[in-house]
Amino acid sequence: MSVVLCRLPPTAARVLASLLLVLPLQTVQAEAVLIRAGTLIDVDAGQVLQDQAVLVEDGRIVSVQPYCSRRAAVRELDWSAYTVTPGFMDMHTHLAGDILNFNVEAYLKAKPEEDALSGAANARKTLRAGFTTVRDVGSYNGFVDVSLRDAIAKDWVPGPRMFTAGAYVTVPGGGGEVSGLVDAARIPPRMREAVAQGEAEIRWKTGHVLDQGVDWIKMIVTGAVLTDGTDVNQSEYSESEVRAAVETASVRGHDLTGHAHGAQGIKNAIRGGARSVEHASLIDDEGIALAKQYGTWLVMDIYNGDYIDTVGRAQGWSAESLQKNLDTTEIQRRGFRKAVAAGVNIAYGTDAGVYPHGDNARQFPYMVRYGMTPMQALQSATIQSARLLRREKTLGSIAPGKQADLVALACNPIADIRCTAKPVWVMKDGIRYDGAAQ
Repeated sequence: MSVVLCRLPPTAARVLASLLLVLPLQTVQAEAVLIRAGTLIDVDAGQVLQDQAVLVEDGRIVSVQPYCSRRAAVRELDWSAYTVTPGFMDMHTHLAGDILNFNVEAYLKAKPEEDALSGAANARKTLRAGFTTVRDVGSYNGFVDVSLRDAIAKDWVPGPRMFTAGAYVTVPGGGGEVSGLVDAARIPPRMREAVAQGEAEIRWKTGHVLDQGVDWIKMIVTGAVLTDGTDVNQSEYSESEVRAAVETASVRGHDLTGHAHGAQGIKNAIRGGARSVEHASLIDDEGIALAKQYGTWLVMDIYNGDYIDTVGRAQGWSAESLQKNLDTTEIQRRGFRKAVAAGVNIAYGTDAGVYPHGDNARQFPYMVRYGMTPMQALQSATIQSARLLRREKTLGSIAPGKQADLVALACNPIADIRCTAKPVWVMKDGIRYDGAAQ
């Protein structure tokens, strides 16, 4: 792996270099290798297979078949003691410019370079946790996530494959602003790249975001739990306004995801054509039926409510946000259970950045507790997430022709889903990295 620092400002380059030295990440360059998997999770068929041979060449899976014997012509990687799963996928992260400290003034002062460098550290933690692909759904400092995505793709820094949103399409003072209580004049323009009202401005700002090279459009359809001065029940965009953004993105081959907590906002997002709805905290029976009818994906972060209520309370996060979190957490989990039972499309998404990066797997047990089987939970974070991204032909399972993204676990997650928390080895594009358990 080559690390190129010359394109960063000198100070940023020195910081990044120190990150890479202090936080070493062992890798083996991509080559033809035969991986002997003691147990293999086939998420396509929903089966558990024993003693399988996965042949990898040029970063892709060539074949998967029962293991017979060592092949002298190919280097063998002995994972016979491990359960091997596809690389995990998190469809709701904030690698660049997370909100762990909940200090509005700190966000207003945050420089894009700082967010990029912290994002590099966050990306490394996420990869070591077994998450080889993420959909990063926006940062306050506009388009820093795009730069981080490109740096990872160029092997400047280690991290998961990223699909980025760049900036929030949000109303003035809405859920996508730094805070609904902050005077707009105090917010740097780089943090208001896609603030828009009315269909005409929404189309223009959506096009502006697409011009910056993003993969997705993220639209804030309702107020947000962690944005003071906004109401999670309040719809900030109508169905027709969502449709205006969806149509603008669709013409250029991109999808839109809608952040929506309130029941009506969720329906506005679904009917307006959003491919997925984030959070869906207060979804009602009609919303679940609509999601099933439209084939809309729900990305419900049912773990982090506990983190906010414990760590957020201990750290003195705002009383308003803590109360909104209490008002939505258990209702969201009941809605999740109903959505699972109804057969709605559900992809794995955690809102990493609200809680520490690298803890992404903590949501798996919650998904099982609230209605999924362990296999369904694993599928939500693999093949189902790949389908949401429209990348199921190249990502999401251990199958010929797909990217060689694999995770080696010391135990079987079908027997104990908590096993996902500490991967021993992680492989992305045929390159092996230390896992969190190293």
